[in-house]
Amino acid sequence: VQLQASGGGLVQPGGSLSLSCAASGDIFKIGAMSWYRQAPGKQREMVAAVPTGESAKYSDSVKGRFTIIRDDDKKTVSLQMDGLKPEDTAVYYCNAMIDSGSYYYKPYWGQGTQVTVSS
Repeated sequence: VQLQASGGGLVQPGGSLSLSCAASGDIFKIGAMSWYRQAPGKQREMVAAVPTGESAKYSDSVKGRFTIIRDDDKKTVSLQMDGLKPEDTAVYYCNAMIDSGSYYYKPYWGQGTQVTVSS
C-alpha cells in the first residue's frame, strides 16, 4: 500500500493551495483519511480528518479555511486550503487507515509535501 501526495508549494498570505493524496496497492477497505502537518520544531498535528461515513473534522486553527474531501471511488483525499497564513507553513502529510483484507486497519502515511506561506 502506498499513499502518494501532490500539491503544495509557495503562496502569498491570503492565497490558496490544494493538496491531493492517492492510495494504491492492496486495498480492501479504507477507514478514516486525514491530513496532518508538522512545522519546524513542532510536533505533528492533525489538520483535518474525514472518517468513513461521517462528517469532516478540523482543527480550530484551520476551521473555516480548509476543506477536506475524500473520493472513495478514486481512493483519494484532498485538502483545499484558502486564506492561508504564514503560520500554516509546514510539511503536510496525508494519512489513511487501510484494511488490506486482514480485517484490521493499519495507518499509512504519504511522503509529505511542503507548504510555505510567505510574502
